[in-house]
Amino acid sequence: MKAKMHRRRFLKGSLGVLAAGQGAGLLPPEPAAAAVQQAAPQPGNAEAGPAAARAAMFPGFREMRIETSGAAIQTAAGGSGPAVLLLHGFPQTHVMWHKVAPRLAEHYSVVAPDLRGYGDSSTPPDGQNHVAYSKRAMGQDMAEVMTRLGFERFAVMGHDRGARVATRMALDYPDRVTKLAVLDNLPTRTMYRNVTKEFATQYYHWFFRIQPAPFPETLIQNSVEFYIGTSFNRAPRGTITDAARAEYLRCYSNPAVIHASCEDYRAGAGVDLEIDEADWAKKITCPVLLLWAQRGNLERFFGDPLAVWKEKALDVRGKRMPTGHYVAEEAPDETLAEFRAFLAA
Repeated sequence: MKAKMHRRRFLKGSLGVLAAGQGAGLLPPEPAAAAVQQAAPQPGNAEAGPAAARAAMFPGFREMRIETSGAAIQTAAGGSGPAVLLLHGFPQTHVMWHKVAPRLAEHYSVVAPDLRGYGDSSTPPDGQNHVAYSKRAMGQDMAEVMTRLGFERFAVMGHDRGARVATRMALDYPDRVTKLAVLDNLPTRTMYRNVTKEFATQYYHWFFRIQPAPFPETLIQNSVEFYIGTSFNRAPRGTITDAARAEYLRCYSNPAVIHASCEDYRAGAGVDLEIDEADWAKKITCPVLLLWAQRGNLERFFGDPLAVWKEKALDVRGKRMPTGHYVAEEAPDETLAEFRAFLAA
């Protein structure tokens, strides 16, 4: 009865409006009655074009803006059944899941938000030591989003930066996260502890974006399209669709988003490492699925990615995918098949 009520609440949505929470403090989730504001651009609105493009990529999904205790999170949701939370990477938005989410929603309640500081979600003030963009703060947003939608327990699938948020959620909310999938990702602490000249050359962007503001922000803003294009040009032509590229460029052209994404990396090199160090002995108890890129860098720098994850989680499985870094966009059919098998196990 409770599960049916949750699905019914998910499909109907909770309506209402609250002021956007901009504080950096990590507060306990508010009751599920907190506001969910439907996103419905009017004809002639500048947002109507992008919204229509997103609607075409996510047929049957609803867009909404959900107020958490620390941010306003733009969210797309659709389907019915057990809940699955999909978290995107850099410099993407929830649109990165457009080849997977609609088909996954045939059997699951799928929630695909923009992380705080990305896409159309809000960009809270940095906070001391960049705490507002710690993976703990970003994960709390996601936990509150799921509470607003009536889901107390859910699986989390994350790519790139979203995988780091998902990993932190599995540690901070072990009673809520039922399964964790990570795409082409290893724990932050492990990666920083194994920096070499070759690693720093390949992951130069990590060290560029953590420089003090406004240095990286200024350089990026001077040529946004070229900058994010250098990331996507690594993917085979056509796998990152024109519609998705346009959405990524639209969102990342916002100076506030450029700054917030740099804050995400600054937090990753600071407060996130402090949090990871404090509970490194704590294991992830839910099942973990790792999908890593054959043409990526994990095996090159770290050997067997599964062996690395087995140091952090009790139950790990996974495989090499025939892709570069953008696994879900380059190989959506294979990604969907792995997700379905993992969720059904």
